[in-house]
Amino acid sequence: MVKVIICVIAYLVLAPFVGGILAGLDRKISARMQGRVGPPILQPFYDVLKLTEKENITVNRVQDFYVMCFFIFVLVTGGLFFAGENLLLVMFTLTLASVFLIIAAFSSNSPYSEVGAERELLQMLAYEPMVLITCVGFYMFTGSFQVGQIMLSTQMPLPYLIGLFIGFVFILTIKFRKSPFDLSMSHHAHQELVAGLKTEFSGKTLALVEAAHWYENVFLLGMVFLFFVNGQWWGYVIGAVVCLGTYFLEILIDNSFARMKWQVAINSAWIVALVLGTVNLFMLLFI
Repeated sequence: MVKVIICVIAYLVLAPFVGGILAGLDRKISARMQGRVGPPILQPFYDVLKLTEKENITVNRVQDFYVMCFFIFVLVTGGLFFAGENLLLVMFTLTLASVFLIIAAFSSNSPYSEVGAERELLQMLAYEPMVLITCVGFYMFTGSFQVGQIMLSTQMPLPYLIGLFIGFVFILTIKFRKSPFDLSMSHHAHQELVAGLKTEFSGKTLALVEAAHWYENVFLLGMVFLFFVNGQWWGYVIGAVVCLGTYFLEILIDNSFARMKWQVAINSAWIVALVLGTVNLFMLLFI
């Protein structure tokens, strides 16, 4: 119990710092790929602090309530994961958090926010099958949905779940909101939706959204790490290195592809889920 409490507190305290630094590295590496110097690595922290100091102008009070619910449920998602709880519960909680963010965008009655919210729903429709198949794969491999039980596995899941790993990394492009699937919101000012789903968010509300994404990104990398645990120290080292490599890969993809239509996101994500996911699950039946 003490270990669980320490893990949850560590996530709540350290995740925003790790997520913010990853966001800073993202901007820096992206700038270098484009031949620019780029902002300092700590720039995301400066931006969020500046947002907290601005006047909080919102369309209505309901919007702030839904954004706060989004933030809280993202924290609950990571807390449950690092506490070793049920993986299905963790994913359903994350989905609920996304639903609150979508409702917040719809409540603003802004055409940009509404289109962004609709695209966010389409993105959820695209990546959810792969997420659920990944959870089922871990259950078939370990016999449990409990993250704590999966962490105690003496065999590295990756060789048995390689198809699920590739599929999960594929949908991370959607979850990390990277091109070619940054459909609902974007950090790039030239997007036709302006800021998409978060167009009407400002001040402390927007700061909460940014901080929640830092927490979410750390949790998602934790899912990648889960493929490499084997009860040995070198498994943890490999997992940490692959997490960093995966994030760099997503940055590379983000700077190498133009944004595609939502139909491409859904079709490609479902094809990956059906081919890699179901084939991998079928193979587990004979292992």
